[in-house]
Amino acid sequence: MKFIGIIPARYASSRFPGKPLADLCGKTVIERVYRQAEKALETVVVATDDERIANAVKSFGGKVVITSPKHQSGTDRCMEAVEKLGIEADVVINIQGDEPFIQPQQIEALKSCFPTDIATLAKPFNDNDKLEDLINPNNVKVVFSSITGNALYFSRSVIPYLRNIPQTQWLQSHTFYKHIGLYAYRTDILKEITRIQQSTLELTESLEQLRWLENGYQIKVAVSQNASIGIDTPEDLQQAINYLQTHPDLFPSF
Repeated sequence: MKFIGIIPARYASSRFPGKPLADLCGKTVIERVYRQAEKALETVVVATDDERIANAVKSFGGKVVITSPKHQSGTDRCMEAVEKLGIEADVVINIQGDEPFIQPQQIEALKSCFPTDIATLAKPFNDNDKLEDLINPNNVKVVFSSITGNALYFSRSVIPYLRNIPQTQWLQSHTFYKHIGLYAYRTDILKEITRIQQSTLELTESLEQLRWLENGYQIKVAVSQNASIGIDTPEDLQQAINYLQTHPDLFPSF
């Protein structure tokens, strides 16, 4: 199968405007993401609605395509990029433009899920996590079939709910999974899901993947042990800088 990686990146983030161009130890965030992605993919393209980001990508030799500023999600931006590029591919991998620590093995894990409709990643909560991390609605949780590996549901609430067990003991009593927002779609499926109207569950939880589940698509979940440090705020950027400085052995190319 032929895989291509698309990195949606927009400038107008409400919490951190211009974050793709923020400096992360000598390189922009978007270049960090791009360099990690190209370790596992032959073709990587940044899809952006902003000329500043496009010029930055061109300056480090990356591929870029300009897309509409009207898209509501990275999935929609990926679809326009595929149409504009005219690249024939079996699977499109949507790589978050604010995840500079994406690892090649995570992309390989997504590849291994096919054939399926859509693939994504999840990471188990572990002993280093706190109850606050588990109940935080910004940390999306997922439950999936132990037989097929297909997602059953995603939620900002804690799933499953452990009845008759005190909350303080939840992390010690069950393995919960945090969703990592990295997706791979069969190209024909990507075309279909971007044409579907928003669903009730999607609007309720503000999670676009629930639209796909409600419409009968299979989302296979691969389990990753890698930490995910997304950059949504300037404080997240500082955390990423600290992490990079204390883990140089994990990212020798940096």
